[in-house]
Amino acid sequence: MSGVVVHLPPEGDEGPVTLRLGPGDVARFGRGSGSTPVELRLIDPAVSRLAGEIRVTDDHWQLSNYSSTHSYLVENPEGAGEYLRVPPRRVGAPIPFEFARVLLPTRGSTVGFQVFAPDHVYLDPDSRGGRWGTQTLTAYSLDETAAYFLVLVALCEPRLRDESAVAVPTTPQLVERLRNHPEYSQLTARAISSHIDYLAEEKLRIESPAAPEPGQGARRNGKREAVVGLALRFGLVREEHLALLPSRSAGRVGTVGTAGTAGPVGSR
Repeated sequence: MSGVVVHLPPEGDEGPVTLRLGPGDVARFGRGSGSTPVELRLIDPAVSRLAGEIRVTDDHWQLSNYSSTHSYLVENPEGAGEYLRVPPRRVGAPIPFEFARVLLPTRGSTVGFQVFAPDHVYLDPDSRGGRWGTQTLTAYSLDETAAYFLVLVALCEPRLRDESAVAVPTTPQLVERLRNHPEYSQLTARAISSHIDYLAEEKLRIESPAAPEPGQGARRNGKREAVVGLALRFGLVREEHLALLPSRSAGRVGTVGTAGTAGPVGSR
């Protein structure tokens, strides 16, 4: 694992915070103060000034709970309700999830942040055993059960179906395409864009393409093209993966693709 990405969404007058941590790095979280600085500031009177810390190791990340009274929850948003409870005063609890949401209790509800651990390593599915260190590792560690992979399949769908003249789907097209998915029907445009950024920057490690002219739209389109191109060239997404997507006949024909074609798409 080369590191993790921690994202704290905006709250009140505080803007969003995104941290990239490598092995050995530590990020503390809590309400903070002048004498107790924290990297992740959670603004709620029920949160301790120093509530805990994240520590990145070589192959996973750990969570420490400095509270003497409250447990913290670590959820796997892409699992079937999986979560870990980190009890008070627990130090260095190892977290196995590739994508996790850390939640702290408050008087109203909860506050928290997200942690992406993009470099979990998977063995080559064709490996025949052998000692660790002699087996082949995959160059791109993609979890085919994760929502980001479903978004990737949706992006690649038109070209997998030989609709070569069709441009890479836009975010609104992906939202519409995934509307009939039983698990991801509520996926928002913002969530889809976050998945695409995660794929490009963390999973596939694509350098940001230069925009032909100023504008975020041009950069985003170039990023999508690069993601689809790499995924198809290296066979990361194949025709059999289209079965992960909902049938186009399940509802109104999606805006991805051309008339007379049928197919599916997914989301996170």
